[in-house]
Amino acid sequence: MANQAKDGEAVIIKKYANRRLYNTRTSSYITLDHLAQMVKDNVDFKVIDAKTGDDLTHSILTQIIMEEEATGEQMLPTNFLRQLISMYGNSMQALLPGYLEASMDHFRENQVKLRKAIEDSIGSNPLAQIAQRNMEMFKAAAAAFVPGATAREDDKPAAEGGDELAALRQQMAEMQKKLDQLSK
Repeated sequence: MANQAKDGEAVIIKKYANRRLYNTRTSSYITLDHLAQMVKDNVDFKVIDAKTGDDLTHSILTQIIMEEEATGEQMLPTNFLRQLISMYGNSMQALLPGYLEASMDHFRENQVKLRKAIEDSIGSNPLAQIAQRNMEMFKAAAAAFVPGATAREDDKPAAEGGDELAALRQQMAEMQKKLDQLSK
């Protein structure tokens, strides 16, 4: 990825007085959405004020969270926000960042373990086996409407997630064309 940091260096993002963000790695202006995607892609970056050189990363990340909370489905419960605000100035304030970071790391580890456990159990899950049989019946029904569909599918190597979805959409479009022709 063009944004990926080289040799462990963080990508430098400059913030100008006109609120524009400039990615020095790609030599292009970016938005907060780009920065949010960089976070999701685990790209390390640092936002600095173009004039003063001050580190603005924390406030920019906070701004991304605020925009996500305002426009998307809210992830931070109101009670949590109240408790977080009440911790400012509290004697425990210094301990909270480390605690929250460790909690998030623990949450992510559990998420990975849960995902793996689900994937491992799908093979022995009777509902997953029923879903597999239903998919096979759907393919057989599709073959009845679109002759040669299964032969074309068998010729292809096993598709990955996105390719499989594109293939299904293409098959549906072909089936729709056949149905349109039959109705004329």
